[in-house]
Amino acid sequence: MSLRSSRLAALFTALLLAGCASQPHSPQPRTLPDGLRADVAVLETTDLHSNILSYDYYKQKADPTLGFERTVTLIRKARSQFTNSLLFDAGDTIQGSVLADYQAQVQKVDCGQELAIYQAMDAIGYDGGTIGNHEFNYGLPFLSQVTGTPMNVDGAGSQRCIGPHYPLVLANVNSARDGQPIFKPWTMIKRNMAAFTPDGSQISVPLKIAIIGFTPPTIMQWDKQNLEGKVTVTGVVEAAQKYMPEIEAQHPDLVIAILHGGMNMAPYTSDMENGGWYLAGVPGIDVLLLGHEHTDFPGPRFAHMQDVDDQRGFVRGVPAVMGGFFGKDLGVIRLALVHQQDRWTIDKTKTFSQVWPICPPMAGAGKPADSTSHCVAADPQVPQVVGKVQQAAIDYVNTPIGQSTVRMSSYFADEGDMTALAPVNAAQIDYAHQELSSAHPELAKVPVLGSAAAFRSGFGGPDDYTDVLPGPLTLRSAADLYFYPNTLSAVKINGAGLKAWLEKSAERFNRIDPNASGEQALINDKYAGFNFDQIQGGIAYTIDVSKPIGQRIEKLTYHGKRVTPSQTFVVVTNNYRASGGGHFPGLDGNNVVLASPDGTREILARWLQSHPTLNAQDLPHASWHFARLKTRSMVVFTAASDKQAVAEADGLRHIRQLRDNGDGTAVYAIDLSH
Repeated sequence: MSLRSSRLAALFTALLLAGCASQPHSPQPRTLPDGLRADVAVLETTDLHSNILSYDYYKQKADPTLGFERTVTLIRKARSQFTNSLLFDAGDTIQGSVLADYQAQVQKVDCGQELAIYQAMDAIGYDGGTIGNHEFNYGLPFLSQVTGTPMNVDGAGSQRCIGPHYPLVLANVNSARDGQPIFKPWTMIKRNMAAFTPDGSQISVPLKIAIIGFTPPTIMQWDKQNLEGKVTVTGVVEAAQKYMPEIEAQHPDLVIAILHGGMNMAPYTSDMENGGWYLAGVPGIDVLLLGHEHTDFPGPRFAHMQDVDDQRGFVRGVPAVMGGFFGKDLGVIRLALVHQQDRWTIDKTKTFSQVWPICPPMAGAGKPADSTSHCVAADPQVPQVVGKVQQAAIDYVNTPIGQSTVRMSSYFADEGDMTALAPVNAAQIDYAHQELSSAHPELAKVPVLGSAAAFRSGFGGPDDYTDVLPGPLTLRSAADLYFYPNTLSAVKINGAGLKAWLEKSAERFNRIDPNASGEQALINDKYAGFNFDQIQGGIAYTIDVSKPIGQRIEKLTYHGKRVTPSQTFVVVTNNYRASGGGHFPGLDGNNVVLASPDGTREILARWLQSHPTLNAQDLPHASWHFARLKTRSMVVFTAASDKQAVAEADGLRHIRQLRDNGDGTAVYAIDLSH
């Protein structure tokens, strides 16, 4: 694959969905000899979510399976292994941990103070990065400040504050005021690289690298409250086609696209969330860095995609990598360059991608290790950089707010244990009743329901569950129960819309065949746990997993009476869902009757404080259960190991642990006939 394009016109005539590989970039005068070779390691972090240290803020203990401080160890290893290297970040960097919320919402950083995650990243040194969708969660003024990027948008100042010491690029988000990008869409970086002549001599050569960045266009739905009327977005392919001529005119040796997005083979649209496959087909892009999907590429999840090499890491002929999430992995592309006919080209036979885990698989087990002995050591420099603010955040979340006699956990939230969701729904319903009485007195007699999902349901490993034990409650408890910094919204729907909402949520489950032999998996792993909404507030319903999608919700009642299609409800949820996040039917932002500026987590904390001793009677009852189903085979699911007693204590006596996986998880069987 050539690195210098000789035909700029190809950028304008290439079909949008064409699968052509990158064309050569326009040649420029060179004095370098033919036959030069250079290996360049393109390193990537993505979806760090401000997990700087290997620490679980909710369980108040070290967690060696995540954390940027351990990724840094891998970065140093790669830099020692490869003579030449470049390091980039693919976004979702500044949000996602207690420390992040502390600096954004509690003890806010000022203009002259660099955000902790950027301090840690600057300590190791980055060459560039892009902006993820979660960067917008705290609003544009905060994003403008902490990235050191003045923006011509409402609310954002013109003052240039301290941001990261590396360039951030973003090509597909523009100011609604003037149509100009709110970040630099692309930039050129220049590095001297070691190259080797055919006789083995080493020389230093200059390399011009253009980087261009993209975020999911769906930010306009997910952060509508923060972005509507302030910015506009374009599709990732359209943005790339717009700026590639500018980039080509500067004669880069290498063009790297940094996309906070994954890959989807559905027909391309300008609002596609994961447009990486199509972006790889834009002429001129030489390397693709991916993110957002919280998974690895190369990896088996992408095994059956057309023109995708899930073993060596190529997408439509373009070397690509996606380096996991939470600092669990480092993406590495070994880029083999050869200089011929006055241009650098990629030797595909010697180029490949890998994802390096901080916790390598245990020998013979094929599963991630669950002990520190199998995880790389943390880099000692990172804790020194962020130690003070880390301790301040820990002290803050340990602020007492009450007591509880109830254990609230999400270990079996998918199976009907709603103890971790009930306080969220109770707080949301209480808040909406208070606000709607003045904002919408016409809705005073309309039933108000609460909708919540288990944000921590095991996706990130055996410790990725909410578990608030009986005893003292702190702000940490509220953060554990409500993981994201969403604001509260309420929507007005009818009974048909309520059923459609629940049907969409029920896609969390695979269809179970009562007559099948062999084990059947209950959970559809392709449907995210945070989209399994469970609604409370006087309704009851059953989920029949033997039925096809869209036909699973049965016996839907409100206070014992059947819900009619025309019956009116107000459902309290978060701004993400109310604005269309998750693509739920009837939820697109047009039926919002309450858009609160208050965060759901803060609303929950205040509600817990108003119940100094929380008892079971303070919480709404579980609203759903599985329809009875007798099966020939066992229906199974995976959860944290040795938690059967938790299920039994919460009334789920039809669940039993079958076998321990040896990695902190276990396979459980659920008897659906009870």
